Formats: sequence, structure tokens, C-alpha cells
Amino acid sequence: MSTPSENNRRIARNTLLLYFRTGITMLVTLFTSRIVLNALGVEDYGIYSVVGGLVVLFTFLNVALSSATQRFLNFELGRRNFQQMARVFSASLSAHFGVAFLVVLLAETAGLWFLKTKMVIPAGRLEAANWVYQLSILTTVVGIVRVPYNATILAYERMSFYAYTSLVEAGLRLGVAYALLLAAGDALVLYALLIFGVTAVVWAVYYAYCRWQCETTRYRPEKDGALLRAILGFSGWSLLGNLANMGNVQGLNLLINLFCGVAVNAAMGIASQVSTAVYQLVVNFQTAFNPQIVQLCARDEREHFLPLVFRASKFSFYLLLLIALPIALHARPVLQAWLGTVPPYAPVFLQLIMVSALTDALAGPLWMSAQAFGNIRFYQIVVSLLLLSNLPLAYAALRLGASPAWVLALRAAVNLAALGWRILYFCGKAHIPVYTYARAVLVPAAVVLLLAAAGAGAIQHFGPGSWIVSAAWTAVWAAGSAWLGGLRSTERQGLVRMTRRMFKPDGLGA
Repeated sequence: MSTPSENNRRIARNTLLLYFRTGITMLVTLFTSRIVLNALGVEDYGIYSVVGGLVVLFTFLNVALSSATQRFLNFELGRRNFQQMARVFSASLSAHFGVAFLVVLLAETAGLWFLKTKMVIPAGRLEAANWVYQLSILTTVVGIVRVPYNATILAYERMSFYAYTSLVEAGLRLGVAYALLLAAGDALVLYALLIFGVTAVVWAVYYAYCRWQCETTRYRPEKDGALLRAILGFSGWSLLGNLANMGNVQGLNLLINLFCGVAVNAAMGIASQVSTAVYQLVVNFQTAFNPQIVQLCARDEREHFLPLVFRASKFSFYLLLLIALPIALHARPVLQAWLGTVPPYAPVFLQLIMVSALTDALAGPLWMSAQAFGNIRFYQIVVSLLLLSNLPLAYAALRLGASPAWVLALRAAVNLAALGWRILYFCGKAHIPVYTYARAVLVPAAVVLLLAAAGAGAIQHFGPGSWIVSAAWTAVWAAGSAWLGGLRSTERQGLVRMTRRMFKPDGLGA
């Protein structure tokens, strides 16, 4: 069994690998998006965003099942029960095949009807939109089947493979973008076809690696109905939360399409691209923590579990803040430098999405802890109702003639309310008073936010005219605020020791 010191070292090593992966993929993704936008144009880019989003709506079953698969694999690995882990993999793969079939069924009936009769598609582009829709369905099916392999790699903490494969995928997507500039014919349909090809190639790599390296991924039809029911039962309650999240994102995209058209969808897609690229830094940071959170909970090691959750929440917020703050303050010049032509509403969309992302950064470890505790029925019901409340609120706002920006402002407020509930649930399950979490996470986060915002305001007012220099100084100030105002002396010392170990000659060893 690993010691806390070994766990911390592994987390640090995995974090470094994932940051290396994310830093490169973020740059490649942003550069690729610019090329794709120029090659397709604002109108076709908006079509791809909203049509692909319609298919994603039907994957809410898969997202819920993915959470259950990751949780059960991590839990059994924490107990070192490899035989049961292999059974969980087989049962989850069977379930994912079932979900893939159901997604195709829903997409080819209800989804196709909505595309052809309700969505606002520019004249003459409905046939191309239909091709994009069909190819998006195929891409989604491949992604669904890949989930158990991806979950196994993360459970074993094979972060080097995960990181390098992501780099290959980013490179292939960049190649797709350049192919659009050279190809003749309908670039929108070609883009959807090539993205499907990239997804299929990456799945094949995952499959080959798991067959070679992970004995627990040998598929055998699972006859134990109780195990499958346990996974599906857990997924059933996760389904509510994931359906709410899906509605909160893709549902808003469809509302904007119905009320505002594809040009505003393009602005939402652009802002979401930047936000996703930035937030991936935090997601990967939390990915390095998540297996340990579940495994410590499975072993009931409370003395290590609670500090790990506190650190993951707090550090996630700091890491995102030092990137989100300068981007939010310089949203228009950032988009101008990246895209050249900035779609209407894109800057304010980006700013509001960054606010929501900061809230989600705090919530991520709490969500993973709820998964680890296991009984998530009441938790998911409340979270789902809170998140889904955003749809009627957004509909009412748009119906009353409000700016599309109000849609994302309401989403930020709803996310904040959901964070409050997650904190209450976590503290109840962990048997700690709320003020313990507040003192460990919320108070330091608030102090850092205030210090960073005050410094950023001074830099904006008194600093250099160049937005690039101003953004760089804002990031440096935010990092300094987190280091001095958000960390205890023991945490600073621990990070210094961990960094030194990582950069020793054997620091990145297995």
C-alpha cells in the first residue's frame, strides 16, 4: 500500500505530465480553432457548433455511465481487487454498447425531426447540416465505446500514455484544420468527416494499449446481473446531474439558436473553446487527484482524504484564477489577436463563462467526493433541480427581450447556488462542520480573489498600454496573491519539496 508521501509524489508527477499535455494541446486547439473558423466562415462554424451540440444532448446517458465506470474502477483498485475490477470493466463496456445503440435511436428519430423542423439553419445549408449531424452521431458512438478504456487508464494512473495520446490527437486535429484550407468542395462536411476519422484512430490506439498493458480490460460478457444493476443504479442518479449539466450547456446553445440565430451560436462556440482550453488545466490537475480521492475514501483513510479534498479544491481555484483573470479583463484583445474577426457577444460570453469556470473549479473535488461516498440520490436530485432551473430562467429572459449575455449571467448565478449545496452535502457526509471547509478553502480563496482583483485593477489603471504586458503582470500578481495569501506555510514548504523531488534525475520515475 502506498504511503502518503508516495501518493503525493505520484500526484505531483501526474500533474506535471498532464500540465505538459494541456499546455501544448491548449495552444494547438486555439490555433486550430482560428484556422477552422477562417476556413468555414462564421455561419458554417455556427452550424457545426449547434448541430454537433444537438447530438451531444443525447449523450447524457453516456456521461452518467462514464462517471459510474470511473468510480467503480477506482473503488475496486483502491481495494486491490483486480478480479472484480475486470468484471466491472466488462459490465461497463456492455452497458456502453447499450447506450451507444440508444443514442443512435434517439438521434435518428427525435433529433433528426428537431434538426429538420425546428432549428434555424441558413437557406441552402440544410443538406450540409444533415451530413454534419450523421457524422457527429458516428463520432459520438466511437467516443461512447472508448469510455471504459479511458477510465481504466486513469484508474491505473497511466498519465504518460494519456498525455502523449492527447498530443497526438491535437496534432491530428491541427492537420484536419490545414486540410480544410487545401480541399475543394463543401468544407463543413469534410471537417465533420475528418473529425470522425481522428476519433476512430484515437479509439484504436486506446484499445491496443489496454489490450497490451491492462489485463483487466479483457472483455468477457458479464453474467452477474447484480453488478450491472449496481453500475446502472449508480448511473441512474448520476444521470440526473449530467442531464442537468448537458441542458445547462447545450440547452442554452439551442435557446440562443432559436432566439438569436447561428451568428450568436458562433460567438458562444468561440467563447466555449477558449474556456474549455483554459479549464482543461484545472480538469487535468483534478484528474491527477481523483483516483486518490476515491481510493482513500474506499479505504476509509479520513486523515488523508479530507486534506486532499481541501487542497484539490483550493489549488484548482488558484490555478484557474491566474489564467482566467487576465483573459476576462482582456477578452476583446485576446479574441482579436486569436481570431482577427470577433463575433458579436463573444467577449462578454467569454468573461461570464470564466466566472462559471471558477465556481466549477472549487466544485470538482466535491463532486468526486460525492461519487466516492456512493449514495448520491439526494445529492443528484438537488443539484439537478438547481442546474436545470437555468433553462426556464434563460427562456424567460430571452422571451422578454434580454440580451443573450443574460443567459450566461444566470448560469453563473445558478452554478454558485449549486456550489453551496455541494459544500453542505460534502460536510454532512464527511461529518465536519461547514466552517471547517470554509476556513480551509473558501476564506483563502476569497482572500486571493480580492487581492488578485485589486492588483489587476491597479495594473489596468496605472500599468502599461500594451494589453499583453498588462495580462502578463495580472497573471504574475494573481500567482503571488495565491502563494502569499492563499497557502499556509506548511503548504508552501510542501510544494517546494515536491517540486524539488520532481526535478531530480529520478523524479519522474514510476
